[in-house]
Amino acid sequence: MINVTILAVGKLKESFWRDACSEYAKRLSAFCRFTIVELPEYRLPDSPSPAQIQTGLEKEGQDILSRIPAGALAVALCIEGKELDSPELSRRIQKAAVEGKSEIVFIIGGSFGLWEQVKARTELRLSMSPMTFPHQLARVMLCEQIYRAFSIAANTKYHK
Repeated sequence: MINVTILAVGKLKESFWRDACSEYAKRLSAFCRFTIVELPEYRLPDSPSPAQIQTGLEKEGQDILSRIPAGALAVALCIEGKELDSPELSRRIQKAAVEGKSEIVFIIGGSFGLWEQVKARTELRLSMSPMTFPHQLARVMLCEQIYRAFSIAANTKYHK
């Protein structure tokens, strides 16, 4: 069974976001070993300078990079990423499994994004949409899309 991990900078503050992610985690247990790892967000002042932001991105990035298993398929969620439809995401996940990848890691950065070295380590840069979503909603949406991807591969009735 493949391991799927979401590495996310920051915590889900509201219980309804946590409940939604928990529901998808429960559903995903039929298809994979699914884990969400929340990483600490680097503390910045109210009006950070570009240098302070870069320092924060680097600190968060080093933590992220240290948690990506060797050989894992790493996917960064970022605004400049490629937009995929759900069937294509499903194909990419299944292709990784067929190619012998036992780990897939999806990475969600903090409010200022991801350190460039993290993006360089990934095989895929993924954009959810050209629209802007609250950080916490994006995590729920990613959980749902991962579940949908496995449901498509299993030919269940979830994806219509």
